[in-house]
Amino acid sequence: MSGRLSYHEGNVQANGITIHYYRTGGDKPPLVLAHGFTDNGLCWTRVAGALAEDYDLVMVDARGHGKSARAEVPFSSDDQANDLAEVIRALGLERPAVLGHSMGAATTALLAARYPDLPRCILLEDPPWFLGVPPGADDPVENPWFTWLRTVHTLSHAELVTGCKTDNPGWDDIECTHWAESKQQFDVRVLDYIPGPFAFHWSDMIPRIACPILLITGDSEKRGALVSAETAESILKLARHGQVAHIPEAGHSIHRDQFEPYLTAVKAFLHEQMKQAAG
Repeated sequence: MSGRLSYHEGNVQANGITIHYYRTGGDKPPLVLAHGFTDNGLCWTRVAGALAEDYDLVMVDARGHGKSARAEVPFSSDDQANDLAEVIRALGLERPAVLGHSMGAATTALLAARYPDLPRCILLEDPPWFLGVPPGADDPVENPWFTWLRTVHTLSHAELVTGCKTDNPGWDDIECTHWAESKQQFDVRVLDYIPGPFAFHWSDMIPRIACPILLITGDSEKRGALVSAETAESILKLARHGQVAHIPEAGHSIHRDQFEPYLTAVKAFLHEQMKQAAG
């Protein structure tokens, strides 16, 4: 239990490792949530709480994150997509919608490209996609965010929460609580495998995705969101069934920065997809 969100926890064996998940349950359409880099499944708590009345939410901890298996060996984008596919199969989820943020969005897109029969639709929140080479790709080790992450275990949960609130005054308190917890759970060895988890370019994936796509974008110029308007336009040109929901005044963590407009866009897209599925 976390706030008003009720869920149970479990593990599945996927590709020889343990993947942890949180599930709200109920006889409702399944919706899988794939978190961003260094987050965990419970970082979706606020979003899940707003959707749990209508959907069976499955919040997955990616390998090396949360309570899932540690990053004992190098892994790839394919491994991450395979992990998510195995979770869906192991839990018997029938054509779930899949919503991913950042790294989770890239994993979700690759899942849909590799396994077109698994997802009913996908929602991609500011995936790490660019028209050219991603910033810092030439030498990711020098990324100041990565440098900070290597020292994050020296900070207490309270210190992390305080820093989160200082840097993100607009975030709900529950966001910073789970954000801080996720950073303490993060296996820093994942940093040694970058850019492995982000090796596939979106232009290789989008044309192979058969299901409907909602690309959720923020403000790349003023707030640091990753997907620019130009990139979004290029993505749509390659998508078979794609649409964009642009959320003004949102940075990379759109669901945290602008929760209500984000939720409105997500609910509208999911409602339309479920309506079509029902015939």
